[in-house]
Amino acid sequence: MSEKLVAYFSAGGVTARAAKNLAEAAGTNLYEIRPQVPYTAADLDWTDRHSRSSVEMNDRAFRPPLADHSAPVAECGVIFLGFPIWWYTAPTIINTFLESYDFSGKTIVLFATSGGSGLGKTAEDLRPSAKGAVIQGGKLLNGGETAEMLRAWVDGMEL
Repeated sequence: MSEKLVAYFSAGGVTARAAKNLAEAAGTNLYEIRPQVPYTAADLDWTDRHSRSSVEMNDRAFRPPLADHSAPVAECGVIFLGFPIWWYTAPTIINTFLESYDFSGKTIVLFATSGGSGLGKTAEDLRPSAKGAVIQGGKLLNGGETAEMLRAWVDGMEL
């Protein structure tokens, strides 16, 4: 099983651009992880402790429902999984995604976008949601990467 997939969640478009660039550089398919109820600007206001994203991230057991369950995970051995960093880790919708599919025997490579923090313990945080998978910490892709840099990163991995 050597097929690869770039799956991503993007709230404001930054991670979507990074994911598209990575998929193009790696020659893989692209899948957008979408919430059943799209996030509004008010939902994403991290300065409002009552905003949807703040409430979700304060309850790490919360799982926002997905808009669909059609990611072609079964055919892929390697999934590049991208998201914005929220509160120093992945948004809980990433847990929903991981818990919605069988990732046994698959390798998941994380990538993220962030305005100020790194991946930190994100791989460790996500492991319980992806039973049977190998989760590799990846890198931040905040927009300065060229296609050549992305290809070199993918080609240089031991997958």
